[in-house]
Amino acid sequence: MLVEKNVSLQPFNSFGIVAKAFSLVRIDSQADITAMLQDPVLRAAPKFVLGGGSNIVLTGDVKPLVLKVEIMGKRLVQETAKAWIVEAGAGENWHDLVSWTLQNGYPGLENLALIPGTVGAAPVQNIGAYGVELQDRFESVDAVDLTTGQPFTLNAAQCAFGYRDSVFKHRSTASSSDAKGFGLADKALIIRVRLSLPKPWKPVLGYADLEKRMLQSSNDKPDARQIYEWICDIRRAKLPDPKVIGNAGSFFKNPTVSLEQCADIIQRDPKIVHYHLADGSVKLAAGWLIDACGWKGKSVGHAGVYDKQALVLVNRGGTSNPVTGGEVMTLAKAIQTSVYERFGILLEPEPVVV
Repeated sequence: MLVEKNVSLQPFNSFGIVAKAFSLVRIDSQADITAMLQDPVLRAAPKFVLGGGSNIVLTGDVKPLVLKVEIMGKRLVQETAKAWIVEAGAGENWHDLVSWTLQNGYPGLENLALIPGTVGAAPVQNIGAYGVELQDRFESVDAVDLTTGQPFTLNAAQCAFGYRDSVFKHRSTASSSDAKGFGLADKALIIRVRLSLPKPWKPVLGYADLEKRMLQSSNDKPDARQIYEWICDIRRAKLPDPKVIGNAGSFFKNPTVSLEQCADIIQRDPKIVHYHLADGSVKLAAGWLIDACGWKGKSVGHAGVYDKQALVLVNRGGTSNPVTGGEVMTLAKAIQTSVYERFGILLEPEPVVV
């Protein structure tokens, strides 16, 4: 185990924001965690777990000890009559895992193609796209307690998944006997994730972009590979590649409102994009709300709203004169104010602000 000092984090966050870690440890095995916790200074230090850096906004240098997760490996754990159980190390690239499962004949993750980030970050965020969330394919996760060094396993219920949410995003706010106050943010490090890909495979096609592709191709019974290719094409057309234009993907969560709230908004803005949910509530398209407020293509300093998708904030300064975390958050707050003043809805950011 090597402790690196004053490490630039610009290559490790997809926004390309300039910041440094005072100290950084690369974790490529459980043994690295054990070795780190055997050092009394490192054991006592506050910690920040860093995966692919695709869902963070750095607003300054990071003082806590940065744990850069690089645990690799992919395998089929078990095949049953009901599912394929696949396992991947937390440091694996998420999209590479999706591709690998399809190449090996294990469909079920195709709707989640091209989501940036690592496997270990996927359950933290409960990533989702085009009608599928990670919790729909989740089996269990292995993690290590960063205080005691003890490994443990959580199932889906114990992860407390919600919309872009999980127990790994929250800090404890109450006694351990109060489940509502339980949280594992920066207290646990995910090392492996297992997914259950159901048999028989069934396509998930309920989104307008996918329905449009089916009509264009005259293919009303696409297989998993075809859906994967459609999803990749759709995302590439709408979303900037972080390697070309720095960004953190979708910056705001799609808000959920009541039927009455939605009806009120429709009276004023009949074209609003919305989706009815099984619990009777309605999900609104945050990108549409932002676009309706005139933000698409606008900038604050080097932070901008992507001109093809208003839900994405981008680094207009490139690598030579990059955006700062302060500029990103100033733009984000201005967008929140505009949407709230027009629609009475407060948008919630997706990325973790550090």
